[in-house]
Amino acid sequence: QVQLVESGGGLVQPGGSLRLSCAASGSIFSIYIMGWYRQAPGKQRELVATISNSGTITYADSVKGRFTISRDNAQNTVYLQTTSLKPEDTAVYYCNAFLLTGDRARGSYWGQGTQVTVSS
Repeated sequence: QVQLVESGGGLVQPGGSLRLSCAASGSIFSIYIMGWYRQAPGKQRELVATISNSGTITYADSVKGRFTISRDNAQNTVYLQTTSLKPEDTAVYYCNAFLLTGDRARGSYWGQGTQVTVSS
């Protein structure tokens, strides 16, 4: 079994910052890619940022220059530092990991989500 647990969401004023964390645990042999996605009410889930085990990073255009993704491979943890937050960043943020389990099975796993609300 693999679990992803997010933390760090909350209510913040426009222009503020939050740091999201996601820790993966369980029967994990190797994690290829970790990432953050978000889903706003009435909208589809969208990619925010991903980081590979070699450090290759991608960002959605809407967050470039404001969000920074990083990863601690030893701790199977991924972080998302958000700055200059806007009301349109309000969403449930989900962590995702594409990994190889201890049984050598590839799979994509999701966390339960953490709410980020940007409002004055």
